[in-house]
Amino acid sequence: MRSKSTFNRILHPLSLGVLLFISVSSCHSGEGEPEIFQGFVQPNHFPEASYDFSGNEVTKEGFELGKKLFFEPRLSRNNTIACGSCHIQTAAFTHHGHDVSHGIDDQLGIRNPMPIMNLAWGDEFFWDGGVFDLDLAAINAITNPVEMDENLPNVLKKLREHPEYPELFKKAFGTAEITDARFLKALSQYMLMAVSANSNYDKVKRNDSGAVFSDGQLAGYQVFQKNCATCHSEPLLTDRSYRNNGLAPNRVDDKGRYGVTLNEADSYKFKVPSLRNWQYTGPYMHDGRFLTLNRVIEHYRTGMVDSEFLDPVFRNDDGSIGVNMTDEEKNNLIEFLNTLNDRDFVTDPLLAEPVLNSTIIK
Repeated sequence: MRSKSTFNRILHPLSLGVLLFISVSSCHSGEGEPEIFQGFVQPNHFPEASYDFSGNEVTKEGFELGKKLFFEPRLSRNNTIACGSCHIQTAAFTHHGHDVSHGIDDQLGIRNPMPIMNLAWGDEFFWDGGVFDLDLAAINAITNPVEMDENLPNVLKKLREHPEYPELFKKAFGTAEITDARFLKALSQYMLMAVSANSNYDKVKRNDSGAVFSDGQLAGYQVFQKNCATCHSEPLLTDRSYRNNGLAPNRVDDKGRYGVTLNEADSYKFKVPSLRNWQYTGPYMHDGRFLTLNRVIEHYRTGMVDSEFLDPVFRNDDGSIGVNMTDEEKNNLIEFLNTLNDRDFVTDPLLAEPVLNSTIIK
């Protein structure tokens, strides 16, 4: 489910002290016993979530409704495209292998889908920040003519006529009334429960027993802190800013943030993506132009294009541009970046498509 300026990120819980890492899946009380739905859990080493849960508390019923809607193809004009068609869990909720999004009638978008993860810490969404409320994000994808090409009133009509949805809305919200606000809040409840916070990096940061960086990873962490952390700040691994990182304009001359602000200074600026789960989210950049992590790093070392819009962080004191990094530093950096991949997140059964999810919740 992406938008003209493709989607972002989401969440997945963790364990710390007495808190069990409930990977949105929760806690087993014993072999064969049902899991207990915990709702949204704030990771202890994360900043406070910015989403206003007072207006949309995550409940078991609301989450289950949101999950069903996330994988519901009736949200598209011809009932073929669901949010989950383009946001695939095993790819950290990106469109695996596609440089730009593929939508209804196999039409192409103009941007690479951002992963849906850790969205509770977002204030603006998509590559250009064109949506300021997670509860409104789905509208972009639903109404985009090359994504789902539908309208919200027609989606609600389909849901009202469906044999299951009125009862599911009643369980989630108290009555069977299906409104746009309830529909969008249910989708948010599912997305909010996609917390990615159990990578090896997280385990080290939480001081989990036995969790340490290897010598190479520690050396790479130092390279990261020196060269990358300004934009990819910890622990979310993004500062959520918009920057021009020296990419040559693409064939569609996408001007990024400028399309939202109409401020020339924002031309060709795009949101800094999180480095979490990079192993699953390729290809990279807003238009998916780079297929490998190696190619991304080489862009920063030697491939940046200078322009009046280039972010000052990439200008060196000697007048050159780019990130100065030896081959050894590059190799160590890659070792560290490998600690950012969260396999629990991409395999969590509670986030899986309903027909494939056998997890029992009580």
